[in-house]
Amino acid sequence: MKTRHGREAGFTLLELLVVLAILGLLAAIVGPQVMKYLDSSKSQSARVQAKNVAAALNLFKLDATRYPTQEEGVAALVKQPPNVPNWNGPYLAEQSAIVDPWGRPYLLRIPGEHGEVDVYSLGADGQPGGTGEARDVGDY
Repeated sequence: MKTRHGREAGFTLLELLVVLAILGLLAAIVGPQVMKYLDSSKSQSARVQAKNVAAALNLFKLDATRYPTQEEGVAALVKQPPNVPNWNGPYLAEQSAIVDPWGRPYLLRIPGEHGEVDVYSLGADGQPGGTGEARDVGDY
């Protein structure tokens, strides 16, 4: 397609470079914010999952008249532990329900610091304490 002056219509190299520079600036500004949001979503997910595990633990206690021991852990919610004849589970449908977003099983603290039992994850780093995504997350 020709313009009135005889040149073909289209974008110049300079115009394309300006558009690419603007897109690069937007990516540099928005990218870290999106990554920060995605990281915090794992912590939020872990908190919700820990509350679901805590609710399942209460059902376990209704049937077995006790919480699982530290040795039995949260695995007692999906597979019957020995010496629990009144087990009426599984209390959680899938094995993945007892695994935190970082791939480790949720931990129990009996007696809990925030209730009878605490369900928690050690966060992204797998170590006690921490800040940001590395902080401990639980049902409290």
